[in-house]
Parts: sequence; structure tokens; C-alpha cells
Amino acid sequence: MKKENAQVGFELQGIKTEQFAILEENFAPQKETGLVTELQFKLDQENEQIGVFLGFEFIQGKKVFLKIKVSCHFKIEKNAWATFIQHNKLIVPKGFLAHLAMITTGTTRGVLFAKTEATLFSKFMVPTLNVAEMIKEDALFDVVIE
Repeated sequence: MKKENAQVGFELQGIKTEQFAILEENFAPQKETGLVTELQFKLDQENEQIGVFLGFEFIQGKKVFLKIKVSCHFKIEKNAWATFIQHNKLIVPKGFLAHLAMITTGTTRGVLFAKTEATLFSKFMVPTLNVAEMIKEDALFDVVIE
């Protein structure tokens, strides 16, 4: 699909903290910390929205001590939505998905900071990510054409 450079109108409709937990019993200040990242896209065809779900687990050894998952829900402009539909599939260009994922990354970073502010866990931040490397191809969703 060659719509990488096309302008896609959209609006952020909502933000939700899907998961958040601090598991202090799994944390040791001197241990090395790892990070696991999860990225998902979900479709709300009825409302012409794409949900971006981004999760992070801060781990030591095999134990999670800090976990966050945030979703951002984007309403896609009607004409742009229509251009994504081809043969009962909604095909969303990877460049546009990367843009939405970058917005969600910054949002998640802010939510994590707000939830850990004034605690010893505030030093753990969502790092800068190259989300374009995480998204290898356009997303395809099955849709019902009415």
C-alpha cells in the first residue's frame, strides 16, 4: 500500500490506564533491570477508531516489579477511513500506525511518571523508542461492509 505520505485526519478520543502495578517485593535496588515492551492495535469499526495498546514491564531476573499498560483511542476522519478499506479489509499504513504509537508512547511515559512521582520508582521511565522498527508492515483488519 502506497499511502505512507498521505495525510490522515484523526483525533485523540480517549486515554485509558489499562494496567498499573508496583510489586515492591520483586524489586532490589542493586539488581540490573530489564524492560519488556508490548504493542497492539485494535479496531472499533462502528466508531471508526483505532486503539493503540502499549505495555511495559520492568523486570529483575524473571520477576516484574513495575507494570503499566496504556491505551489511546483515535477517531479516524471518515474519508481517510474509507480509503483504508479494500476488499473487506481495513488496511492501515505502517507509517500512520507508527505515528499513533509514538503518541501513545509519550502518553504512557507521562502516565507512568504521574503514578510513580515522589516514589523510588519514579526513576524508571519509558525510554525513547523507534516505533517504526517495531511495526514491520501495514495492519490488516477484517471489516464488515454495510
